[in-house]
Amino acid sequence: MRDVLVIGGSGMDTIVRVERLEVPDRDLLHVEPIRDYVAHSGTGYALGFHALGLRTTFLDFLGEDAQGQVIRARFRGAGLDFDTLPAPSGTPRSVNLVDAEGRRFSFYDGRHPADLLMPLAFVLPHVERVRHVHVSRSHFNRELIPELERRGVRTSTDLHAWDGEDPATHPWAFHTDYVFLSAASFRDRVPEVLRMILSKGRARLVVATDGDRGCHVLSRESEQVRHYPAVTPPDPVVDSNGAGDAFATAFLHTLMGGGDLDASALAGLVAGAFACTRHGTHERHITAAELATAVAGIRSPSRRGPGGWRWS
Repeated sequence: MRDVLVIGGSGMDTIVRVERLEVPDRDLLHVEPIRDYVAHSGTGYALGFHALGLRTTFLDFLGEDAQGQVIRARFRGAGLDFDTLPAPSGTPRSVNLVDAEGRRFSFYDGRHPADLLMPLAFVLPHVERVRHVHVSRSHFNRELIPELERRGVRTSTDLHAWDGEDPATHPWAFHTDYVFLSAASFRDRVPEVLRMILSKGRARLVVATDGDRGCHVLSRESEQVRHYPAVTPPDPVVDSNGAGDAFATAFLHTLMGGGDLDASALAGLVAGAFACTRHGTHERHITAAELATAVAGIRSPSRRGPGGWRWS
Protein backbone atom coordinates (compact mmCIF):
# COMPACT_ATOMS: atom_id res chain seq x y z
CA MET A 1 0.00 0.00 0.00
CA ARG A 2 1.01 3.60 -0.68
CA ASP A 3 -0.10 6.59 1.39
CA VAL A 4 -0.73 9.20 -1.31
CA LEU A 5 -1.20 9.28 -5.06
CA VAL A 6 -0.80 12.71 -6.71
CA ILE A 7 -2.17 13.04 -10.23
CA GLY A 8 -1.04 15.82 -12.54
CA GLY A 9 0.53 19.24 -12.23
CA SER A 10 4.26 19.27 -12.93
CA GLY A 11 6.24 21.79 -14.95
CA MET A 12 9.04 24.34 -14.90
CA ASP A 13 9.07 27.82 -13.36
CA THR A 14 11.27 30.61 -14.63
CA ILE A 15 11.56 33.03 -11.72
CA VAL A 16 12.40 36.68 -12.30
CA ARG A 17 13.14 38.76 -9.20
CA VAL A 18 11.95 42.36 -9.48
CA GLU A 19 11.56 45.27 -7.07
CA ARG A 20 7.80 45.62 -7.71
CA LEU A 21 5.14 43.58 -9.49
CA GLU A 22 4.75 46.04 -12.34
CA VAL A 23 6.08 46.64 -15.85
CA PRO A 24 8.22 49.83 -15.95
CA ASP A 25 7.56 52.50 -18.56
CA ARG A 26 10.69 51.60 -20.53
CA ASP A 27 11.94 48.69 -22.60
CA LEU A 28 14.71 47.30 -20.36
CA LEU A 29 15.11 46.45 -16.68
CA HIS A 30 18.20 44.85 -15.19
CA VAL A 31 17.29 42.09 -12.73
CA GLU A 32 18.98 39.47 -10.58
CA PRO A 33 19.96 36.19 -12.29
CA ILE A 34 16.91 34.50 -13.81
CA ARG A 35 16.60 30.86 -12.73
CA ASP A 36 14.57 27.83 -13.76
CA TYR A 37 13.08 25.51 -11.14
CA VAL A 38 11.20 22.22 -11.19
CA ALA A 39 7.78 23.39 -10.09
CA HIS A 40 3.97 23.60 -10.37
CA SER A 41 1.40 22.43 -7.88
CA GLY A 42 1.46 18.67 -8.47
CA THR A 43 5.22 18.67 -8.02
CA GLY A 44 4.82 20.60 -4.76
CA TYR A 45 2.27 18.16 -3.39
CA ALA A 46 4.21 15.07 -4.42
CA LEU A 47 7.61 16.24 -3.14
CA GLY A 48 5.99 17.79 -0.05
CA PHE A 49 4.24 14.56 0.96
CA HIS A 50 7.41 12.62 0.19
CA ALA A 51 9.55 14.91 2.39
CA LEU A 52 7.09 14.42 5.26
CA GLY A 53 7.63 10.66 5.07
CA LEU A 54 4.43 9.63 3.29
CA ARG A 55 4.79 6.87 0.70
CA THR A 56 3.94 8.90 -2.38
CA THR A 57 3.44 8.15 -6.07
CA PHE A 58 3.15 10.85 -8.73
CA LEU A 59 1.50 10.47 -12.16
CA ASP A 60 1.52 13.05 -14.93
CA PHE A 61 2.00 13.93 -18.59
CA LEU A 62 5.56 15.11 -19.26
CA GLY A 63 7.17 16.27 -22.47
CA GLU A 64 10.06 14.50 -24.15
CA ASP A 65 11.94 17.79 -24.01
CA ALA A 66 14.72 19.33 -21.94
CA GLN A 67 12.32 20.50 -19.26
CA GLY A 68 10.77 17.05 -18.96
CA GLN A 69 14.19 15.47 -18.55
CA VAL A 70 15.11 17.92 -15.78
CA ILE A 71 11.89 17.13 -13.93
CA ARG A 72 12.40 13.37 -14.21
CA ALA A 73 15.96 13.74 -12.94
CA ARG A 74 14.73 15.77 -9.96
CA PHE A 75 12.16 13.12 -9.03
CA ARG A 76 14.73 10.34 -9.33
CA GLY A 77 17.19 12.31 -7.22
CA ALA A 78 14.59 12.81 -4.51
CA GLY A 79 13.67 9.12 -4.50
CA LEU A 80 10.06 9.89 -5.47
CA ASP A 81 8.06 7.07 -7.06
CA PHE A 82 6.61 8.42 -10.33
CA ASP A 83 5.27 7.36 -13.70
CA THR A 84 4.58 9.56 -16.73
CA LEU A 85 2.91 9.58 -20.12
CA PRO A 86 4.21 11.62 -23.08
CA ALA A 87 2.80 15.16 -23.21
CA PRO A 88 1.91 15.85 -26.86
CA SER A 89 2.61 19.59 -26.58
CA GLY A 90 5.61 19.38 -24.29
CA THR A 91 6.17 20.23 -20.65
CA PRO A 92 4.14 23.13 -19.16
CA ARG A 93 6.03 26.20 -18.02
CA SER A 94 5.39 29.48 -16.25
CA VAL A 95 7.23 32.73 -15.73
CA ASN A 96 6.87 34.07 -12.19
CA LEU A 97 7.71 37.60 -11.11
CA VAL A 98 8.77 37.76 -7.45
CA ASP A 99 9.01 41.17 -5.76
CA ALA A 100 11.22 42.40 -2.93
CA GLU A 101 8.67 41.21 -0.33
CA GLY A 102 8.46 37.69 -1.76
CA ARG A 103 5.05 38.13 -3.43
CA ARG A 104 4.64 36.59 -6.86
CA PHE A 105 2.66 36.90 -10.08
CA SER A 106 2.61 33.98 -12.53
CA PHE A 107 2.27 33.85 -16.30
CA TYR A 108 1.15 30.23 -16.64
CA ASP A 109 1.61 28.23 -19.85
CA GLY A 110 -1.27 25.72 -19.85
CA ARG A 111 -0.18 24.05 -23.06
CA HIS A 112 -1.85 20.64 -22.70
CA PRO A 113 -4.48 20.15 -25.47
CA ALA A 114 -8.09 20.67 -24.41
CA ASP A 115 -9.03 17.12 -25.38
CA LEU A 116 -6.19 15.47 -23.43
CA LEU A 117 -7.41 12.97 -20.82
CA MET A 118 -5.54 10.92 -18.21
CA PRO A 119 -6.37 7.28 -19.12
CA LEU A 120 -8.26 5.35 -16.46
CA ALA A 121 -6.25 2.24 -17.32
CA PHE A 122 -3.07 4.11 -16.39
CA VAL A 123 -4.39 5.46 -13.08
CA LEU A 124 -6.68 2.82 -11.56
CA PRO A 125 -4.01 0.19 -10.78
CA HIS A 126 -2.36 2.83 -8.58
CA VAL A 127 -5.67 3.86 -7.01
CA GLU A 128 -6.29 0.31 -5.83
CA ARG A 129 -3.27 0.40 -3.53
CA VAL A 130 -3.35 3.89 -2.06
CA ARG A 131 -5.00 5.52 1.00
CA HIS A 132 -5.51 8.99 -0.45
CA VAL A 133 -5.59 10.57 -3.93
CA HIS A 134 -4.76 14.21 -4.61
CA VAL A 135 -6.28 15.28 -7.94
CA SER A 136 -4.58 18.36 -9.33
CA ARG A 137 -6.73 21.00 -10.99
CA SER A 138 -5.62 19.89 -14.45
CA HIS A 139 -8.31 19.60 -17.10
CA PHE A 140 -7.09 16.16 -18.17
CA ASN A 141 -8.20 14.81 -14.78
CA ARG A 142 -11.86 15.67 -15.29
CA GLU A 143 -12.98 12.13 -16.12
CA LEU A 144 -11.07 10.64 -13.18
CA ILE A 145 -13.10 12.51 -10.59
CA PRO A 146 -16.47 10.70 -11.06
CA GLU A 147 -14.66 7.34 -11.12
CA LEU A 148 -12.83 8.09 -7.88
CA GLU A 149 -16.09 9.26 -6.33
CA ARG A 150 -17.87 6.09 -7.47
CA ARG A 151 -15.18 3.98 -5.84
CA GLY A 152 -15.41 5.90 -2.57
CA VAL A 153 -11.73 6.93 -2.72
CA ARG A 154 -10.70 9.68 -0.30
CA THR A 155 -9.61 12.68 -2.38
CA SER A 156 -8.26 16.20 -2.15
CA THR A 157 -7.71 19.00 -4.64
CA ASP A 158 -6.34 22.53 -4.87
CA LEU A 159 -8.43 25.11 -6.72
CA HIS A 160 -5.75 27.82 -6.43
CA ALA A 161 -7.18 31.30 -7.12
CA TRP A 162 -10.70 30.15 -8.09
CA ASP A 163 -13.21 32.97 -7.86
CA GLY A 164 -15.96 30.77 -6.46
CA GLU A 165 -17.97 30.99 -9.69
CA ASP A 166 -16.16 29.65 -12.77
CA PRO A 167 -18.14 26.47 -13.66
CA ALA A 168 -15.11 24.77 -15.23
CA THR A 169 -13.81 24.22 -11.70
CA HIS A 170 -17.03 22.68 -10.33
CA PRO A 171 -16.02 19.00 -10.77
CA TRP A 172 -13.04 19.56 -8.46
CA ALA A 173 -14.83 21.91 -6.06
CA PHE A 174 -17.92 19.76 -5.55
CA HIS A 175 -16.70 16.18 -5.95
CA THR A 176 -13.62 15.86 -3.73
CA ASP A 177 -13.35 15.37 0.04
CA TYR A 178 -10.77 18.00 1.02
CA VAL A 179 -10.74 21.26 -0.92
CA PHE A 180 -7.91 23.80 -0.71
CA LEU A 181 -7.91 27.17 -2.44
CA SER A 182 -6.54 30.68 -2.16
CA ALA A 183 -8.69 33.49 -0.80
CA ALA A 184 -7.00 35.98 -3.14
CA SER A 185 -9.96 36.14 -5.56
CA PHE A 186 -12.78 36.33 -2.98
CA ARG A 187 -11.28 37.81 0.18
CA ASP A 188 -14.46 39.75 1.00
CA ARG A 189 -16.59 36.59 0.53
CA VAL A 190 -14.62 33.90 2.37
CA PRO A 191 -17.43 32.52 4.59
CA GLU A 192 -19.88 32.62 1.68
CA VAL A 193 -17.62 30.71 -0.73
CA LEU A 194 -16.55 28.10 1.83
CA ARG A 195 -20.16 27.41 2.84
CA MET A 196 -21.20 27.19 -0.80
CA ILE A 197 -18.58 24.51 -1.51
CA LEU A 198 -19.81 22.42 1.42
CA SER A 199 -23.49 22.89 0.64
CA LYS A 200 -23.22 21.99 -3.06
CA GLY A 201 -20.68 19.20 -2.91
CA ARG A 202 -19.27 16.23 -1.05
CA ALA A 203 -16.39 18.06 0.66
CA ARG A 204 -15.81 17.22 4.32
CA LEU A 205 -13.50 20.19 4.74
CA VAL A 206 -12.66 23.41 2.89
CA VAL A 207 -9.53 25.47 3.58
CA ALA A 208 -8.76 28.91 2.14
CA THR A 209 -5.19 30.13 2.54
CA ASP A 210 -4.84 33.89 2.88
CA GLY A 211 -1.16 34.79 2.74
CA ASP A 212 0.07 36.76 5.74
CA ARG A 213 -3.48 36.75 7.10
CA GLY A 214 -3.28 33.01 7.83
CA CYS A 215 -6.07 30.68 6.74
CA HIS A 216 -9.82 30.01 7.03
CA VAL A 217 -11.23 26.54 7.69
CA LEU A 218 -14.77 25.17 7.52
CA SER A 219 -15.77 21.57 8.16
CA ARG A 220 -19.11 19.75 8.16
CA GLU A 221 -18.85 19.36 11.93
CA SER A 222 -18.63 23.11 12.59
CA GLU A 223 -21.07 25.91 11.90
CA GLN A 224 -18.55 28.74 11.87
CA VAL A 225 -15.59 29.43 9.63
CA ARG A 226 -12.48 29.29 11.80
CA HIS A 227 -9.70 31.80 11.18
CA TYR A 228 -6.12 30.92 12.10
CA PRO A 229 -3.54 33.73 12.17
CA ALA A 230 -0.34 33.40 10.21
CA VAL A 231 2.90 32.02 11.59
CA THR A 232 5.82 34.43 11.57
CA PRO A 233 8.59 32.70 9.56
CA PRO A 234 11.90 31.93 11.26
CA ASP A 235 13.85 33.77 8.54
CA PRO A 236 13.14 36.64 6.11
CA VAL A 237 10.48 36.01 3.46
CA VAL A 238 12.15 35.76 0.06
CA ASP A 239 9.71 33.88 -2.20
CA SER A 240 6.08 32.84 -1.75
CA ASN A 241 6.14 30.39 -4.67
CA GLY A 242 5.02 26.98 -3.43
CA ALA A 243 3.77 28.17 -0.03
CA GLY A 244 0.19 27.05 -0.65
CA ASP A 245 1.28 23.56 -1.70
CA ALA A 246 3.52 23.29 1.38
CA PHE A 247 0.62 24.38 3.58
CA ALA A 248 -1.77 21.78 2.18
CA THR A 249 0.66 18.85 2.35
CA ALA A 250 1.49 19.52 6.00
CA PHE A 251 -2.20 20.07 6.81
CA LEU A 252 -3.20 16.74 5.23
CA HIS A 253 -0.18 14.92 6.69
CA THR A 254 -1.27 15.99 10.18
CA LEU A 255 -4.96 15.29 9.57
CA MET A 256 -4.27 11.81 8.16
CA GLY A 257 -2.07 11.15 11.19
CA GLY A 258 -4.99 11.75 13.56
CA GLY A 259 -4.55 15.47 14.26
CA ASP A 260 -7.54 17.74 14.81
CA LEU A 261 -8.28 20.89 12.82
CA ASP A 262 -6.26 23.14 15.14
CA ALA A 263 -3.19 20.93 14.86
CA SER A 264 -3.60 20.52 11.10
CA ALA A 265 -4.00 24.26 10.49
CA LEU A 266 -0.95 25.08 12.61
CA ALA A 267 1.13 22.47 10.77
CA GLY A 268 0.04 23.94 7.44
CA LEU A 269 0.88 27.47 8.50
CA VAL A 270 4.31 26.39 9.72
CA ALA A 271 5.08 24.60 6.43
CA GLY A 272 3.82 27.53 4.36
CA ALA A 273 5.95 29.98 6.36
CA PHE A 274 8.96 27.69 5.95
CA ALA A 275 8.47 27.63 2.17
CA CYS A 276 8.46 31.43 2.03
CA THR A 277 11.99 31.56 3.45
CA ARG A 278 13.44 29.53 0.56
CA HIS A 279 14.23 30.71 -2.97
CA GLY A 280 12.54 28.84 -5.81
CA THR A 281 9.26 27.01 -5.96
CA HIS A 282 9.88 23.53 -4.55
CA GLU A 283 13.62 23.39 -3.90
CA ARG A 284 13.37 22.54 -0.22
CA HIS A 285 10.48 21.03 1.75
CA ILE A 286 10.00 20.86 5.47
CA THR A 287 10.53 17.38 6.93
CA ALA A 288 8.35 15.65 9.51
CA ALA A 289 11.01 16.14 12.19
CA GLU A 290 11.38 19.85 11.41
CA LEU A 291 7.62 20.27 11.37
CA ALA A 292 7.19 18.54 14.75
CA THR A 293 9.94 20.62 16.35
CA ALA A 294 8.53 23.89 15.06
CA VAL A 295 4.96 23.08 16.08
CA ALA A 296 6.05 22.06 19.57
CA GLY A 297 7.84 25.37 20.03
CA ILE A 298 4.99 27.45 18.67
CA ARG A 299 2.39 25.75 20.88
CA SER A 300 4.12 27.22 23.92
CA PRO A 301 1.75 29.94 25.30
CA SER A 302 4.56 32.50 25.17
CA ARG A 303 4.74 32.16 21.40
CA ARG A 304 1.31 33.64 20.76
CA GLY A 305 1.51 37.31 19.87
CA PRO A 306 -1.00 39.94 18.65
CA GLY A 307 -0.09 39.32 15.02
CA GLY A 308 -0.19 35.54 15.13
CA TRP A 309 2.23 32.79 16.11
CA ARG A 310 5.93 33.42 16.56
CA TRP A 311 8.34 30.75 15.39
CA SER A 312 11.50 30.45 17.49
